Amino acid sequence: MRLLDLVQNLRRFAPSRSLGLRALVGAGLLAGAGLLVPEVASADPVPCPFDGVLCLFEEEGYGGEIFNVRALNPQVGTCVNLPEHGWEGRAHSAYNTNGAGAAIFQNENCVGYPYPVYGESGLSPLPFIPKSVYVY
Repeated sequence: MRLLDLVQNLRRFAPSRSLGLRALVGAGLLAGAGLLVPEVASADPVPCPFDGVLCLFEEEGYGGEIFNVRALNPQVGTCVNLPEHGWEGRAHSAYNTNGAGAAIFQNENCVGYPYPVYGESGLSPLPFIPKSVYVY
């Protein structure tokens, strides 16, 4: 008797044909209303027009002047002091078109806690105004 009870309990959890039909009809109605089928949208354009670099932007939302930087030797990477290049206090957003991650720092020597800007992604607004970046 116990096996029969288990089988009957399992039947309660099996979907019925009418439930499947109702779900199919409901999905069809939603698709017909344009709610289920997403529009094919083009990918957002990359705000940095250069390949393989970290772009820093003067404004939030990737606007204003652009400063782009990359290491001469991407195997080793390099620290770039932003005030030395006229970018002290200017970077408010960043986009990394390099496959390797970059990092922004609050000081001029890439010392301390790095804040990552992952490859093929961006940050806007930046969590702080960087004074140096480490790039590959």
